[in-house]
Amino acid sequence: MSSKDAADTKHSGRSATPLDETAYRILEVLRDNGRVSIAALADKVGISRANAYTRVESLVHDGVITGFSARVDQAKAGLSIGALVFVTVLPQAWASFRDRVLEMPDVEWCAITTGEHDAMLLIRAVDVSGVHEFSTGVIAQLPEVRTVVSVVVLDEVIRRPYLLPGDLPERTSEIAPLGMTRWTPASPGRDSLPPR
Repeated sequence: MSSKDAADTKHSGRSATPLDETAYRILEVLRDNGRVSIAALADKVGISRANAYTRVESLVHDGVITGFSARVDQAKAGLSIGALVFVTVLPQAWASFRDRVLEMPDVEWCAITTGEHDAMLLIRAVDVSGVHEFSTGVIAQLPEVRTVVSVVVLDEVIRRPYLLPGDLPERTSEIAPLGMTRWTPASPGRDSLPPR
């Protein structure tokens, strides 16, 4: 694999090599404790320390593991208000919108979506006025933005660091048809944004 292919694979979110059961067990252990020592990781997974070290380095190199960080209680850290900000972007303004969002320190998470709105941002603020200032004074003022809808988060019921394929339960075919699901395809321009 060339270095360009490796870089493309890393940025596309796909591993250079398929993950095996040991790799998934390593990811499960790291999900519970990202600070676990290599020795403890090896013990929990049932492999040698050298193998555990090599495996973790390979997962990092292949872009499967993209970093290590602490999980923080936002309210205890002083940001007691969270809000979802739904944005409709003007056609042909995707690249510029994306670049602007990347520079906004208030945004914890942003996804380009299908459906009524084009993007969803999770923001944090000290109080409700911070949400208002961001929604009306920052996002709504961008020339790329057509509409903004803000929804204050009342309670964050669950937030997992990440999911693995083994976490997903098998579904039976007895599930009701998709009659209650409305799928709206992405508009031209937002379905082909290159990964950053």
